[in-house]
Amino acid sequence: MIVRSKAPLRLGLAGGGSDVSPYSDLYGGNVLNATINLAAYCTIEPLHRPVIRVQAADAGIASEVPLGTGSVNSGALLVDGVYNRILREFGPVPAPGFAITTYNDAPVGSGLGTSSTMVVCILKCFAEWMGIPLGNYELARMAYEIERKDLLLSGGKQDQYAAAFGGFNFMEFLPSDLVIVNPLRVKDWIVEELEASLLLYFTGRSREGAAIIEKQQQATRSGNTAAVEAMHRIKQSAIDMKLALLQGDMPSFARILGAAWEDKKKMADAITNPMIQEAFDVALAAGAISGKVSGAGGGGFVMLMVPPQKKFAVREALQALPGKVVPFQFTDKGAVAWKL
Repeated sequence: MIVRSKAPLRLGLAGGGSDVSPYSDLYGGNVLNATINLAAYCTIEPLHRPVIRVQAADAGIASEVPLGTGSVNSGALLVDGVYNRILREFGPVPAPGFAITTYNDAPVGSGLGTSSTMVVCILKCFAEWMGIPLGNYELARMAYEIERKDLLLSGGKQDQYAAAFGGFNFMEFLPSDLVIVNPLRVKDWIVEELEASLLLYFTGRSREGAAIIEKQQQATRSGNTAAVEAMHRIKQSAIDMKLALLQGDMPSFARILGAAWEDKKKMADAITNPMIQEAFDVALAAGAISGKVSGAGGGGFVMLMVPPQKKFAVREALQALPGKVVPFQFTDKGAVAWKL
């Protein structure tokens, strides 16, 4: 028997950062995001030998370690985190050993939630293999706890819930890690128009979001008034953009996107840099209206709002830079798993 799983990556449309503690604990957070047809993948194959064989294909990790009754340290941090949590809560896996292979359609640090999505994907695969009945909320919450509390990795809460639920979602983040996911029923023509108007450009450089997130957290803890007020506006932008999206108001959507990016840059110096600014300058000169970096900032993917009739010109202009334009479509499917 072989078990596979797949979980979608997401675009953070508005409100990103307000899902990060301590801001979400003090003020509550709002995020609008949508999943796309780039994904994380996991395969588990039971083995007759008491080993765990790990291949994180896109990360260049390949290892094999003994599998006993205790926790493992294979060198693949996310795999180890999920397995060790499964072992503590649900007991041993139903085979002497297993091989696990993972890979992502986008590089780690791309700003599309790759690490958190991978945790959801791996957890979903184990749940399918072991018959563990995890609903979307349970799947997302456990993935969040593995990443943020067990592995002590910095970040927010939106990515795990986006990967578990899929689709367009307006999310509310409340104290005590309470999360409410509100799926949005966006009309088909609006989704088509948004796809026609959004251009996704990979800068060619992944970033380490932890340092940026830690600066954002410190700004909140220290009571940095300018940074906290900027985050208040970012939080409000998710509410405003939700309304624009549901009404199909693309000019307002583009305006809110650009204003939120200006506020985002006030949270930490490393959020933007000359490479990112050059991409914006080139795109705006060719006809783009506005844009923002998806995720914490510093690199990864840039989302640009472009009038569809000018999209070809913007894409051609960006091709002169080191990065690349990446085609995508929105998807309404969350994490899935199946047996062969």
